[in-house]
Amino acid sequence: MRNGDDLEGFDGEASSASMISAASSPYQPTTEPVSQRRGLGGLRCDLDYLRGTLGRLKLAEVLLALTAFICIETIMECSPCEGLYFFEFVSCSALVVTGALLLLFSLNLHTRIPQINWNLTDLVNTGLSTFFFFIASVVLAALNHKTGAEIAAVVFGFLAMAVYAVNTFVAVQKWRLSRRQQSSRQSSDYIRARTESREVVHRPEIQRLDA
Repeated sequence: MRNGDDLEGFDGEASSASMISAASSPYQPTTEPVSQRRGLGGLRCDLDYLRGTLGRLKLAEVLLALTAFICIETIMECSPCEGLYFFEFVSCSALVVTGALLLLFSLNLHTRIPQINWNLTDLVNTGLSTFFFFIASVVLAALNHKTGAEIAAVVFGFLAMAVYAVNTFVAVQKWRLSRRQQSSRQSSDYIRARTESREVVHRPEIQRLDA
């Protein structure tokens, strides 16, 4: 049988051997959890968003803005041209901004930038697009020469304005809901903090241990 000294020596040798094997092993444990690694490799399309109300409205807005832009680009002659240029600017801007938001929301890229209030951003975009599509369509309808491309651009401009108006209403409801949830969360955190502070005051033994 081994005596106590032999056992202590054996344990020391075993621990030393395990440390050496761990140091020489090529598979070292990482301190960074796999779930916290971020990158563009984990992108996936959010089909639930595209099937929802906001996703469908965004798709309709992109298609209508693109169609209106194509119609206005097919016009070769204009006099005066101010209304045409303004409609071209509005449709192109709405197409680019709404397309970028659709890409961010459908790929969940907006969750990686939580510093931006995306509900408010969507609300501002839809509200401004509704207003400018209305103005641009009215101006183009008043100044057009009754050509097929101009009439089509005006029709798709008013359709885009209507879809943006519906999206604005939905975005307002969503923004208000997020504000209510945020305020209720803050009030619950305040109540929890007040409760914990009262428990500390009513239990002097906690204060003595902290002191």
